[in-house]
Amino acid sequence: MQYIYQQVLQRLLEHLSQAQRASLQLLVQRLIVSAGGIERVRGMRLLFVFDASRSSTHALACLRAAQLSIAARSPGTFQLRIVTAWQAGMSATTRANLDGSFSALFLYDDPRIELLVFDDQQPLPFDSRRLPSLDQQQAERQEWLLCGHVLDDPRATVNFASHGYLHLAELAYLASYWEGGVDAVISADTLSDRKRFLAWSRRALRQARLLGARPLHACASTLLQGLSGLRRCYLDQLHGRLQGQAQEMDPSRPALRFVTIDDLVSDRDSPGERLDGFLGYRVDDQVFSSPRTGMANPMLLAHLQGLRAEFLCSSSYVEGMEDHLCQVRSLEPRNRLPATLPAAARERWQRDSWKQWRAEASAFALKHYGLSDTQLVCLVFSPFVAQGRRLELFLNRCHPGMLVALPYLHKALRGEPAPEPVAQWLVDISGLSLTHLRTLYRREAVAEGLLLGLQCRGADLRHLQVHASTQGLARVEQPGAR
Repeated sequence: MQYIYQQVLQRLLEHLSQAQRASLQLLVQRLIVSAGGIERVRGMRLLFVFDASRSSTHALACLRAAQLSIAARSPGTFQLRIVTAWQAGMSATTRANLDGSFSALFLYDDPRIELLVFDDQQPLPFDSRRLPSLDQQQAERQEWLLCGHVLDDPRATVNFASHGYLHLAELAYLASYWEGGVDAVISADTLSDRKRFLAWSRRALRQARLLGARPLHACASTLLQGLSGLRRCYLDQLHGRLQGQAQEMDPSRPALRFVTIDDLVSDRDSPGERLDGFLGYRVDDQVFSSPRTGMANPMLLAHLQGLRAEFLCSSSYVEGMEDHLCQVRSLEPRNRLPATLPAAARERWQRDSWKQWRAEASAFALKHYGLSDTQLVCLVFSPFVAQGRRLELFLNRCHPGMLVALPYLHKALRGEPAPEPVAQWLVDISGLSLTHLRTLYRREAVAEGLLLGLQCRGADLRHLQVHASTQGLARVEQPGAR
């Protein structure tokens, strides 16, 4: 096996950029110092949260090179625990990138590597052949639907960025405690990204009244536990549940450190195409708008914007999608992607008909979430909140034949006796249970507070601003592009 690992290291070094190869020895030294010396590096456990983005994939390759380099010159090397999301909404390209990168780096059969996913908060070894469980799919589906229905803001249905950050933070928190825990968390984010993330974390935790006395930057455990509690608070508010008690930090647990490596693994002067080829990494042309969308599927969010234009804004699906594409183009200068990648993605969007795009998005929503376009249109209208404020408008535009049953629909939503077919129609048209629908009916649409604050930030954690376009469609932009 040692010979195989040497071959993997040699091939990996051949595909790293000149700057990355030059920085490898510095990366090795930083990890050895973090362990407390070369004699202690064998017992060190490092945690790396893999978000499937291109930068994260390149950072993982450099970490693997450092691990194998240490092993080639000393009796042992560090243990690397890699945790990644495994969600129903991930694109086929993202799934292939995960499996291809892990295979190229020979991670599957190395006892020094732990590949973890959390399915419904249960730790499982990563297996590209295993789909998310039904419970996990149902939880994702409910979260997505409830966000669209509860939040009275167009940004809630065209953005899911903060959700992704909270999800990855919870995965990191769970993985940091699993089976003996870890000694440090590896961060490949740039300094500016880390500062923005910490500022956003403090603000969100303060808003949720979860900010403790211990500074977030002082200990990784404090930050990860706080964000895990924030996600529970977010889900409790989303489902209309009473907020549970925040977990107290274990004072006997040693502090968990961050080890930053961004200055040693990032090479902005190199296109990185050779390394992409070695790892089998392909940029998904449906999610090219941000390097942070590896675990999300913006194709569905763009599809929702097209449906919003067609059914709610008296416009057309094509105009909604074109508006979305304009938003994506406006964000390109600060996405830090190679210039050829957005151009290639735009070519595909222009080459394929919007009809084909719509069919692909509809098929994906149906396959992975069990949601039809009829249910997504219902999501766009959010007709059930605030005592069914938009229910009549929804029926007028989409289901005029049900107008005669409007009084019975209100009765069913209030929990009063109503014909069974009426109640079943509500479940079928929304994709939600009658219990969820009655909870929505009793709630007011959320126009401020924690839920809206979390959902109305872009992938770079800046506020999304909404302006009315000339077509009457709610247009989302991220200001402050650098």
